[in-house]
Amino acid sequence: MQKTNRLALAVLALLGSTAAFAQSSVTLYGRVNTTVERQEVGDTKTTGLFNNASRFGFKGTEDLGGGLKAGFQLESGFASDTGSSDARGFFARQSEVNLSGGFGAVRLGRFTAESYYATADYVSLHNHDTGSSSDAFYAYVMPDANKIAYRTPDFGGLSLEGAVALHEQAVGVKNAYDLAANYNLGALALGAGYSKQGDVNQFAVRGLYTMGSFMFGGYYQRDEDAYVLNGGKRNTFRLSGAYLMGASEFHVNVGRAGKYKNVSDSAANQYTLGYNYNLSKRTKVYGYYTKVNNSRNAAYMTGIAGADFSSVAVGVRHAF
Repeated sequence: MQKTNRLALAVLALLGSTAAFAQSSVTLYGRVNTTVERQEVGDTKTTGLFNNASRFGFKGTEDLGGGLKAGFQLESGFASDTGSSDARGFFARQSEVNLSGGFGAVRLGRFTAESYYATADYVSLHNHDTGSSSDAFYAYVMPDANKIAYRTPDFGGLSLEGAVALHEQAVGVKNAYDLAANYNLGALALGAGYSKQGDVNQFAVRGLYTMGSFMFGGYYQRDEDAYVLNGGKRNTFRLSGAYLMGASEFHVNVGRAGKYKNVSDSAANQYTLGYNYNLSKRTKVYGYYTKVNNSRNAAYMTGIAGADFSSVAVGVRHAF
């Protein structure tokens, strides 16, 4: 832990010493998101404090002239309930350097798959797809590390991104590939994503429509072997809706994971009702109830086949 802390201080010192003369702009950002919950896994009940993907990071750009820019983003997760750092590594959430211009952008490093942002994340309107009310069923296939990606410029509302995650000679690991598309048509926003690593793959499509104070959307996904080795193919969908009234947000969503072809009784359902109240542009308080009903051979959110999950939660989310 002392070594990690020394590394963190060194990184902060380096950023502070170079920002003034090497970057056009450097931004410190983050969010702290914590809930008090009454969770139930099967017949076991727990009341506790829970972290909801709290993080902080640095991002910056340098104008190189001629429309060319260099940029970086470093993001670290931490547990807001205990104060501990991300066990995966100090900048395990994101460590990216990029070049952008009229040609689009080239990205190198570790970052979340754009196929996820283009589909599941885009319609996760409540609590930003974090914590116990997050989407329990979306099949995330693409590795985050050792990635090279290219993002196109915006073509009249259409943008595309392709990425490869290199296996770097790791035993039994293959290169992985990710494709994503986003197309905005005013009130209607469409998206699609595809990922593949070896025999494991997923394809999803998404739509979100805004009509005044109402937002509603959903995605459909078909994956193969993502959660279960040799499980075969599975169909998943999620529908979400929100009503915004002043500082208040009312949320509802429902998800369904169909059974894997080779695993009987492996389907599940998830339901969430939520309410958010925005104290400011950066701070909100919220509450929700979420429940996952697992079939006999499904273990979503619990890791225990056949056990259901539910949570009643209240929380505070602050962004900076």
